[in-house]
Amino acid sequence: MLRFEEAQARLLGLVKPLGAERAHLDAALGRVLAEDVLAPADQPAADHSAMDGYALRSAELGGEPPFRLPVRGESQAGKRPPPLAPGAAMRIFTGAELPEGADAVVPQEDTSREGDEVVVRVKAPRHAFVRRRGDDLRAGGLALAAGTRLRPSHLGLAASADRAWLWVARRPRVAIVCTGDELRAPGSPAREASLPESNGVALRAMARRAGAEAEVLPYVGDDPGATRRAIDEALRGADVVVTVGGVSVGDRDFVKPALEAAGVALDFWRVAIKPGKPLAVGTRRDALVVGLPGNPGSAMVTAALFLLPALRALQGERVCFPPALLARLAAPFRHAPGRTEFARARLYDEGGERVVEALSNQASGAVTSMAEADALLRVEAEAASLEAGARVPVYPASELGF
Repeated sequence: MLRFEEAQARLLGLVKPLGAERAHLDAALGRVLAEDVLAPADQPAADHSAMDGYALRSAELGGEPPFRLPVRGESQAGKRPPPLAPGAAMRIFTGAELPEGADAVVPQEDTSREGDEVVVRVKAPRHAFVRRRGDDLRAGGLALAAGTRLRPSHLGLAASADRAWLWVARRPRVAIVCTGDELRAPGSPAREASLPESNGVALRAMARRAGAEAEVLPYVGDDPGATRRAIDEALRGADVVVTVGGVSVGDRDFVKPALEAAGVALDFWRVAIKPGKPLAVGTRRDALVVGLPGNPGSAMVTAALFLLPALRALQGERVCFPPALLARLAAPFRHAPGRTEFARARLYDEGGERVVEALSNQASGAVTSMAEADALLRVEAEAASLEAGARVPVYPASELGF
């Protein structure tokens, strides 16, 4: 069996990033940028005031305050002001351009107006309350780097760089095939020994959250021929095919031989992790195939550790898997050495310190602990049981994507 890092690296090594397409800013939220966005001009384009107040020459405020200056002219946002007269101040508003000759702004609250004069009650050092030209970006400077997953603030920056549209990575097309005689659609009439299928719902949501276009294909019973046909159908037009269940070594586990019969070249099968040992990864032509275990806990954990990083890599995202954080273990945790364990856990703050507590139900089939968890606690393969107070690596659910 492969160790976790080796298996993840081999999976990501199979990924071939997708092409790019244009997206208007209104449709680019959550997409991954496929180009560097450069500033077309200095931002701001000129020295601007950061406050409502009065623009003046700092060198003309000799001695100690208060200072009395005549007010000549006004500068408003969107209009170029006239030059500042020697020995005078100019009324100025937030975001307005500094007049030629001015090098400082005194906020309105530090002044009082007396007719055509202003009384300045403080010193005004050079560049006080001034946003200098090019403070944010210089012309030709990098505004946004390729591989950035676009947040609202990124879209605002792109707009300020005068971009109405962006080149973004094409969304991966994901086809999910859930297997098992016991499966039925949630909300459908129950039959004896049936189960409402939950993995497809969760995995589709996880894939979509990672930027993919995902669909769950019709469920497949435990039949070799039907499984093979379903995989063939899923491979038509999909960038990633995800199978759920049937990848272990039981007599009713038909997915692995069906993948091989469909022409999928398996790169590896089985990983030394808990939960999720029976994980199959391979390719057919340009399609990536990920076979996940069928228990809900195992399926979602392995999807977070392997499938979602692959989807991010397909889109060229710069960080495909988050770095671990360190947290204090709230209570002892029992672990049998042999496999790296990713335990469902609750992460919280206690007196300014990050604390993690493993949930009591770590069963592979548990859906309640997956819903309750907001982190995965990592326990190394060689480790024995951990004592309370130990510093342990954790991955927040918000970063993993479940």
